[in-house]
Amino acid sequence: MPTLELAQHNFDLVVLGSGAAGFATAATAARRGLKVLVVEKAEHFGGTSAISGGAVWLYGTDQARAAGVKDSPEAIRTYLKQVIGDGYDPALIDAFIEHGHQALRWLEQNTELRYALRPYSPDYYPDAPGATQFGRALEMVEYDGKQLGPHFNDLQMPPPGMLLFGGMMVNRVDIQHFLSIRRSPRSLWHCLKLMARYARDRLHHPRGTRLTTGNALIARLASSAFAHGTQLWLRSEAVELIVERGVVAGVVVQREGRRERVLARGGVVCAMGGFAAGALADSYRPVRQAPHLTMSPPTNDGAALRLGQAVAAAQGEGLVANFFWAPVSELRHASGEHERFPHLVTDRAKPGVIAVNPDGRRFVNESDSYHHFVQTMFANGIASCWLVCDAEAMNRYGLGLARPKPVDNQALIDAGYLHRATTAQALAQAIGVDPQVFMQTLEQFNTDARNGIDRAFGKGGNSYNRYMGDPQHTPNPCLAPLTRGPFYAIRLHTGDLGSACGLVTNADANVLNRNGHPITGLYAVGNDMNSLMKGTYPGPGITLGPALTFGWLAANHIVARLQAPTTHRETPACTTN
Repeated sequence: MPTLELAQHNFDLVVLGSGAAGFATAATAARRGLKVLVVEKAEHFGGTSAISGGAVWLYGTDQARAAGVKDSPEAIRTYLKQVIGDGYDPALIDAFIEHGHQALRWLEQNTELRYALRPYSPDYYPDAPGATQFGRALEMVEYDGKQLGPHFNDLQMPPPGMLLFGGMMVNRVDIQHFLSIRRSPRSLWHCLKLMARYARDRLHHPRGTRLTTGNALIARLASSAFAHGTQLWLRSEAVELIVERGVVAGVVVQREGRRERVLARGGVVCAMGGFAAGALADSYRPVRQAPHLTMSPPTNDGAALRLGQAVAAAQGEGLVANFFWAPVSELRHASGEHERFPHLVTDRAKPGVIAVNPDGRRFVNESDSYHHFVQTMFANGIASCWLVCDAEAMNRYGLGLARPKPVDNQALIDAGYLHRATTAQALAQAIGVDPQVFMQTLEQFNTDARNGIDRAFGKGGNSYNRYMGDPQHTPNPCLAPLTRGPFYAIRLHTGDLGSACGLVTNADANVLNRNGHPITGLYAVGNDMNSLMKGTYPGPGITLGPALTFGWLAANHIVARLQAPTTHRETPACTTN
């Protein structure tokens, strides 16, 4: 039988994946005149970035300078050396420090991307040398999703538990206003305006078009990329790299039931979100236990590592953690669907909330970062724990998917997600922890909470802890005794926001082979790039900050290669049998 020829397409650049790193690369390259294709395996674009908080952590941004932030390259280097430890990579860190603010400035001047400085946002280890109280964390400015035109319905929608009223997005500021709606006329007015906008949107759209956080980030970058000719292929999977004369020159894509050759003069950028949702993930976790709940979409299955193996690409080793950890709860709907909720900012640090292990004992500072929280679970051999609060905390802050007053959370109780009991002892019996131990835990915690000092674990003991608490609660924004029934509990599992281990690159995001040489035409950004933080979590936005930075650097490196009058000596890609 005659050999069936594959359909062939020609681009300057192919980007595999449609998260923040992928679209930062695509938008930069397209704005600089390249013909770009973005290939996305899922039915919607945006990946994990679209459901993230959207924050970036960068040094020396224009926003920080305008606010008079006192920071320096030496300070951030000192801080990162302290947090990262032996895995500190000077070349990558220097590129991040030097070019991160340049990347953001260029993207804001040449695309729809817009960020605002958080007026106060301590680094996650605020007492470490070189840490800052504000200046490095920026948050996404809201965006009108209607600017995406027909692409709006293809944008990945956040899970229902991260939305209000079935389709309304909120950011960190909005959440604080909703929590204060009964205590502040200003907050009430803010919330009423948001709800009115949402009501108007629902007359014509399946959800609200006011986009915030990671959804706004993706929409801003994508709309800019589309405006400069970038094509997007959804439901399309990269299955094989095309190597010509030792250079990665394209990719074979499985699309609409057939394979197609896509040639790319400038090469291929892997931005497929890592491997946290694939079978590969089990072998990279410190303890293989079920269930471990990732927030990564099923399509983040390690495709970049598999593609990289075929050209002898180097893979990261010796990371502090191979994932960016977060505690996650899961609701099982009657339909059989599972809905996951990452416990990042809304509940753990609030007054009147504690976490206990299966024995009923506290084991962690609940107001520390989500990454540190799960690290402590692993260190103590805890597969799952309980997040507990009293009626006062539930009414004010909610717990996981459970909303604060006046929302009726009975459906979550009926589904077995939220546990409720009239007394603390009855709650202990309901969730299967030792009632006597649990009551002793509460007695000790409540005594300390009344005095505003947690002697056992230091909840609310540093500026980051207190920032995550309730600023209107005194004397400690993170501490209140659990005394008022009914009492509530939610089971938390070890979980993650994505993988940290990936393909090893240089400072241009060019993938290196196992001998440490660049593989011409192959790049990795986002979670496909081996994390320069080496599995640590220094502050909010330490995945998206590097994603934008190295996506921009990769695009510029590719543009420079294509525009060079003579090509430098290129390192062949070593293929394996």
